Amino acid sequence: MTPWHASVLTLFPAMFPGFLGQSLAGQALEKGLWSLKTLDIRDFAEDKHRTVDDTPFGGGAGMVLRPDVLDRALATARQEFAGRVIYLSPRGRVLNQALVTELAEGPGTILLCGRYEGVDQRVLDAHQAEEVSVGDYVLSGGEPAALVLLDACIRLLPGVMGNAETVTEESFSGAGLLEYPHYTRPADWQGRKVPEVLLSGHHGNIAAWRRAQAEAVTRERRPDLWEKYLRALK
Repeated sequence: MTPWHASVLTLFPAMFPGFLGQSLAGQALEKGLWSLKTLDIRDFAEDKHRTVDDTPFGGGAGMVLRPDVLDRALATARQEFAGRVIYLSPRGRVLNQALVTELAEGPGTILLCGRYEGVDQRVLDAHQAEEVSVGDYVLSGGEPAALVLLDACIRLLPGVMGNAETVTEESFSGAGLLEYPHYTRPADWQGRKVPEVLLSGHHGNIAAWRRAQAEAVTRERRPDLWEKYLRALK
C-alpha cells in the first residue's frame, strides 16, 4: 500500500517535519504510514543570487514570490507526485474537519508555503491551486499553517491513532458537536468530584450524559455549530 504523501514547497525546508517528527506522527513517519518531501523554492531560481521574489506591479509594500520560479518548483513536485496543490493563504477556504477528512482519504497533497506579500496569482491559476486558511489571522509564512494541516490529516491515517473510537468522538466529528468534558483519577481532587454518572458503569447513561454535555458546550461556545446541528436534526 502506498503511504499518504506530502510534498512541501518552502523557503525554509529545515522547518519540516518539525513537531511532526515527534509522538504519533513521528512514529508513523518512521513506520512508513506517511511520507514527506520538502522542496527548497530557492533551488529553482536561475540567477546566482537565487532570487525568488520581486516588487509587486502597481506598487505597494513587500515583495511577491515570482511565478517563473514557483512554476518550476511546482512542475517538479507534480512530476513526482500527482496530489492536490494547496496554497496556504489567509484568504482561502477555512480548514475544517470535513476538508481534513477529505484530504486524509486521498493519496496526499502538495503544499505551497508563501512568504512576504504572497505569490503571483498567475502561478496559482496555472496550477489550479486550492487556497486554504487555518484561521482568520495572518502568519509570517505558510509553514506553520502547513504543519497544522499535515498534523490534522496524519492523525486520521489508518494505524496512526491507537484507538479509532478516539477520532469519531472528537470535536467536529460525527454529529458535528464540540467534545464533552473528560475526567480521570483521582475521583475527588481538591474537593472537585467526578460526575457520579461516569462512575456508575451504566453505559447508556454515560452516553446520554456525554451527548448532553456536548450539546451544552456547543450551544454555549459555538452557536454557529449549534444552529447547524439543529438544522441537521430536522
